[in-house]
Amino acid sequence: MLLNLTDILSNEGKTEEISVVYESGFFRSDQGQFKVLQNGPVILTLSNRGKGEMSVTGKGSLQFRTRCDRCLGPVDITVPICIDEVIGTEQIENPADADECPYLKGYQLDTEVLIGNEILINWPGKILCKEDCKGICAKCGKDLNQGDCGCDTFIPDPRMAVIKDIFNANKEV
Repeated sequence: MLLNLTDILSNEGKTEEISVVYESGFFRSDQGQFKVLQNGPVILTLSNRGKGEMSVTGKGSLQFRTRCDRCLGPVDITVPICIDEVIGTEQIENPADADECPYLKGYQLDTEVLIGNEILINWPGKILCKEDCKGICAKCGKDLNQGDCGCDTFIPDPRMAVIKDIFNANKEV
């Protein structure tokens, strides 16, 4: 959704509150594609601060479906959105600063990019279905939260391999 900023920027002291939703059905990042379960609303407050500056603040939350990092089971997570940006008219009028403010397209604010950046910043580093998730078996792939699989999980210490070879070489038949 594009919001026209000319009215706010031309009236010093003007404040406008707008409710927006994240219109994309999926959030895409380097980590993958995640389904949006609840897309807002996010309440944006646009305020002209004078001196060619405008503040953009916003609060809300979005809910996504993703996978547990240990057992790969489905998990629903809520990502908080807390926007606090200051936009200057020099950023709007100078297209060379487009990398600095990718959510500005001339005098229009692209709310999808703005909210998408906040999702990326607030995305959790580790997602677990529950705090004590046991994960999956390294041998057979069974979800260990559903019970033990019976696989031999002993992993010998590789530093002891030389000693094991010495014992095997001197073994009496």
